[in-house]
Amino acid sequence: MSRQPEACDGEPTAPAAGADELDQLIDRCTFGEIERRELVCGVSGGADSAALLVLACRFAQRSGSGVTAVTAVHVDHGIRADGAVEAERVGALCDQLGASLRVERLGLAPGANLQARAREARNAALGPEALVGHTADDQAETVLLQLLRGGALDALAAMRADRRPLLVLRRADTDRICEIAGYEPIRDPSNADPRFWRSRVRHELIPLLCDISGRDVVPLLARAAGLAATDADLLDVLAADIDPTSAAELRTAPLALARRAVRAWLRTDHPPDAATVERVLEVARHTHRATEVGGGRRVTRSADQLRLEG
Repeated sequence: MSRQPEACDGEPTAPAAGADELDQLIDRCTFGEIERRELVCGVSGGADSAALLVLACRFAQRSGSGVTAVTAVHVDHGIRADGAVEAERVGALCDQLGASLRVERLGLAPGANLQARAREARNAALGPEALVGHTADDQAETVLLQLLRGGALDALAAMRADRRPLLVLRRADTDRICEIAGYEPIRDPSNADPRFWRSRVRHELIPLLCDISGRDVVPLLARAAGLAATDADLLDVLAADIDPTSAAELRTAPLALARRAVRAWLRTDHPPDAATVERVLEVARHTHRATEVGGGRRVTRSADQLRLEG
């Protein structure tokens, strides 16, 4: 379902009260690095995504922004009974701001891995160009979650800013933006559910780390993610010069670059795990002739060349 804005003949608008404050927040964000005529924003109705929409509409008003339209995409997973009510509340905010609305209604069934399945379905419905409202607090949580899952440099780099213009803001900032807009955010009860790792990291681990260190650890973790992302990008550039099908090149390359070359070669929706990468390198070193790499695929070696089969 979609509908066009009812306010201001389609011109994106933003609250007049607090406009200067909104402009100051926009200047801290990365909207100016997004070169698109239409900004598509994923809007669940929570404080972060609503703030994203408010700032996107305010940014579109700026002379020289190049933005001619703002569209909110609201995904109703079909999990909560009040999903239709939440969609209406997002629609009302769109009408107030002059943004278009598209509602994607899904029908996820309860069961195992519901949160992960909901996230994947939402990302598919939003599309790869949609902006999302992740903040520095989300970034800090993601860094810790990735490390708890055994991730390395790429895990520490966490989320990138290309689709996340609010990544430098805090949750207190997004609450304030909603207050300026006169919007009461939708509260997702799963955010406080201790069954989910992220909820426990948010409500237990980060407060404990702050208490131990005697300071706010969120900026520290977010800064570490930014530094790791810069290093990871450089390694990717260097690894791109390595032919992952050449066993000789993999044997002579620095180990860090050889690993990244293999990881990029094998990657599908998700990167291979470290053990799989090491097995492929053992094939390149002539320790083994072939190895399984998951998904019904295997890497074999012949005449010092590697081949991905299956």
